[in-house]
Amino acid sequence: MALRITEACINCGACAVECPNTAIYEGGTEWQWAEGTQLKTVEVQGEIVEATQPQAPYTDDTFYIVTDKCTECVGFHEEPQCAAVCPVDCCVLDLDHPETKEALLEKKQFLHGC
Repeated sequence: MALRITEACINCGACAVECPNTAIYEGGTEWQWAEGTQLKTVEVQGEIVEATQPQAPYTDDTFYIVTDKCTECVGFHEEPQCAAVCPVDCCVLDLDHPETKEALLEKKQFLHGC
């Protein structure tokens, strides 16, 4: 399953630099599918869009994790790197988005082509 960042976030940014998918963004910052991936286009709500098209931030207050880009570091590391480096333990499993290890590996393949 993807991870999420709780309200306990102190906005240090340690998690963002560790993410192999570039799935973590500062609050208020637009994000892109293309950042940290090999995607050129992506289907969003049934519409094909350029992967460089800016997407609305999830939140304005704290760092956030883009659910559809988070692979829980499966295929890259033994554990989620954001959680490993977070000084306040606010990178936690997002129980609203359960995924199997196989699904996470498929997401990695989709994002990176490998």
